[in-house]
Amino acid sequence: MQKEILQQTKIGYSIAKAGLLSRIFAIQSLSSCPITPEQYTVLGVLVSHGAVYQREISAITLKDRANVTRILNILEKLECITKKTEVNGKKIYKIYITEKGEKIYRETQPLILKVWEESTKGLTEEELLMCSKILQKITDNIKDKVNIQI
Repeated sequence: MQKEILQQTKIGYSIAKAGLLSRIFAIQSLSSCPITPEQYTVLGVLVSHGAVYQREISAITLKDRANVTRILNILEKLECITKKTEVNGKKIYKIYITEKGEKIYRETQPLILKVWEESTKGLTEEELLMCSKILQKITDNIKDKVNIQI
């Protein structure tokens, strides 16, 4: 690809800007909800994967362990999850979603879908699929070139 096109499109900046604005929009849109978009994401992992270890949540969500620990502590206080200790030489927590957590997740989902619909307004299904494919290709190009500790 020509360097001029890469400089003109500023693809990295565009991705970061869209991601940041999307996150802020989601936070503002969920201000009346009992959970944040980050907490919704973690509950979504538990809904789709069942009980998982904290480390798995970090890997799936690409959030560092300290951030996941903070989110899980809040969700536990809200009685949305339970942590069960498994001891194999050291404490390891397996995380389970509670009925209350599933209920809050289901109640929040329409608002999240509304955020996504608003964010993608004016885009065709074909454009959304193409965007997804392009972002996946960018991810594939760089995922083995970064060193990330999760």
